[in-house]
Amino acid sequence: MTDHPVNQTICPTCGAATTATGHLCRPFPPVEPFVCEYCGAQTNDPRHMCYPQVEHLAYQCIHCGRLAPRADALCHPKRIAGA
Repeated sequence: MTDHPVNQTICPTCGAATTATGHLCRPFPPVEPFVCEYCGAQTNDPRHMCYPQVEHLAYQCIHCGRLAPRADALCHPKRIAGA
């Protein structure tokens, strides 16, 4: 039995938990398909990166190095200098 809600995802890399899809270093269990809010593509890859996201990259996770356009999309965000 787990000590977290069924709809919660735990990142095995940093231990962060979230109920949002696509916001962790390496989520487990695998996420359900979702629609990318930037390009509209349907994907189940939580690390999906599309051109609209790349244009707005401004944060990097200090634990795994993942990049994102918003701080709330990362476990431990740090603003990228000059972004």
